[in-house]
Amino acid sequence: MGSISVACYKPRPGCEDALLTLVRNHLSPLRALCLITDRPPIVMRTSDGTIVEVFEWVSQEAIDAAHHNPTVQLLWKHFEDVCTYEVPSNIAEFQKMFSHFEPMNLHSKP
Repeated sequence: MGSISVACYKPRPGCEDALLTLVRNHLSPLRALCLITDRPPIVMRTSDGTIVEVFEWVSQEAIDAAHHNPTVQLLWKHFEDVCTYEVPSNIAEFQKMFSHFEPMNLHSKP
């Protein structure tokens, strides 16, 4: 059974374009490693510029495997260079009963 993940990436100053490039391209390697499903991701932006991405891991075992995979570790290092990871409950939009975000079309269909 899959596991839906909500990831929140707040760009470091001056790193917005680099972050968008990473978000646009990081699912392909995860998919090639059979760690995530073919479910299309949802990517959106908050009012403060944080990128929120919703995607599906294949399983909890796939998530665990990602934490030991050198390709994934390098990918996550690139993310850490250009953003900080935010907790969804710290995002202003998630404080509302019905949250609204700017939609982003960064991913094409797999």
